[in-house]
Amino acid sequence: MKFQAIKGVRDILPPDSALWNRVEQTAREVFATYGYGEIRLPIFEATELFARSIGGETDVVSKEMYTFADRPSDFLPPPTFSEIGVYIGNLKKWLEDGRIPSDVDNKLRIVSLVQAWENFSSKPQGRMLDFNDLVEVDQMGRLRDGVRIGPDLTLRPEATASVVRAYIEHGMHVRPGNVKLCYIGPMFRRERPQKGRYRQFYQIGAELLGTSDAAAIDAELLEMLLAFFERVGLKGATLYVNSIGDKNCRPAYVEKLREELRKVKDKLGPDSQRRIETNPLRVLDSKVPEEQAIIETLPRIAGNLCDACRTHYEKLKEELALRGIAYEENWRLVRGLDYYMRTTFEITAPGLGSQNAVCGGGRYDGLVELLGGPATTKGIGFAIGTDRLMLSLQEAGVGAAKGGLDVFLAWFGAAAYAAAVPLAKKLREAGVAVEVPAAEMKFGKALNLADRLGARYAVILGDEELAAKQFTVKRLGDGTQQKLGEAELVTYLRG
Repeated sequence: MKFQAIKGVRDILPPDSALWNRVEQTAREVFATYGYGEIRLPIFEATELFARSIGGETDVVSKEMYTFADRPSDFLPPPTFSEIGVYIGNLKKWLEDGRIPSDVDNKLRIVSLVQAWENFSSKPQGRMLDFNDLVEVDQMGRLRDGVRIGPDLTLRPEATASVVRAYIEHGMHVRPGNVKLCYIGPMFRRERPQKGRYRQFYQIGAELLGTSDAAAIDAELLEMLLAFFERVGLKGATLYVNSIGDKNCRPAYVEKLREELRKVKDKLGPDSQRRIETNPLRVLDSKVPEEQAIIETLPRIAGNLCDACRTHYEKLKEELALRGIAYEENWRLVRGLDYYMRTTFEITAPGLGSQNAVCGGGRYDGLVELLGGPATTKGIGFAIGTDRLMLSLQEAGVGAAKGGLDVFLAWFGAAAYAAAVPLAKKLREAGVAVEVPAAEMKFGKALNLADRLGARYAVILGDEELAAKQFTVKRLGDGTQQKLGEAELVTYLRG
């Protein structure tokens, strides 16, 4: 069998990984200047965390999450049918002891399974099984497989909910000032792979949690984000902003939008038709060409904001102007997750085709309360699609910082090897990347390998160099070479 990466995931190899490292390190450095500290989050969380925060009607929760039961090893189903009676008895006991989930569905399945087994085992033993017996066995197998013997866990599809969970769990609301957190890592969604989109994808994100919803906070977050993009060399980025109101004004707008969408339902595709009832705002985010003219006629959120949201939005634009930040307003920018309110934003980048968003985010003032935290805590954040950012940078010809192999240390003879090993160690301690061949090579072959490895220098060490206590240093780019002592060599290669 030939093993390959699963469709929708991939390996990130050198030298591409060097660019990833540079971009991620730049994020840490830029975010730190704004007071953000890195948080390292678990890969998986309780499924209910995402269902409650993101929204059960969203595509992420209903279609895309990788969810599994946490199955303790001692709860495994029996390997043979003869042991199933003991296993079913254990299920009943584990349910009573609280060792497995005791929700209504689980209780009903276990009660039905116990009854089915009692009926089956009460029949005469040693007889030939008939068709009805096989049907009963199959039904018991289905009931057994449906029993949840552990909590449902989900590979994180996004990180905001995890950050908020950690904020609440560790009592971070008692810390002085705003709590500023950033993260870097993989997320998981079962969606159709396409350019720049993967089932295991990566995000760089930041979240600010505190008691204030001042527009200046939103603007500074955007300033930091754009400073990061400038530092990594992203060209042609465009910032789009919008306000989607809050719990005081958005519900009325959503109903007005729903009513207008019902009037044109027959002209919409199946996804938009479904969203009319579940989440009408998502229709505004549709990319279906045939729906664009219809969407342009729909009522806009800007004309339905309450006074507080309208004032907040105007203040945001003033703060952006104060910082010299260029932006465009996009009334259709609603974001895909239920917890957003007021400020929403998105940044697009060239080189990504029609799906050109490289970053998105917004304000989520009610999320902390929704997940059991202090009602006074407000929040705002963003997530950068690292895969898409890398694609845009690579298409623009942006490479990694200086890296790779500095020196190929070509040695000839046993005495030269004995000197080459400690020399390589000393150079590496000075930050020089060195390759030392494990076996002696002919001169021409050694230089050829050095060139193929992309080394900048070949340091040659043979009997002549040992006698003179000097090394021959050959610059592989132009072929020039010179003799240097050990102290001079370290200084020269670090320069």
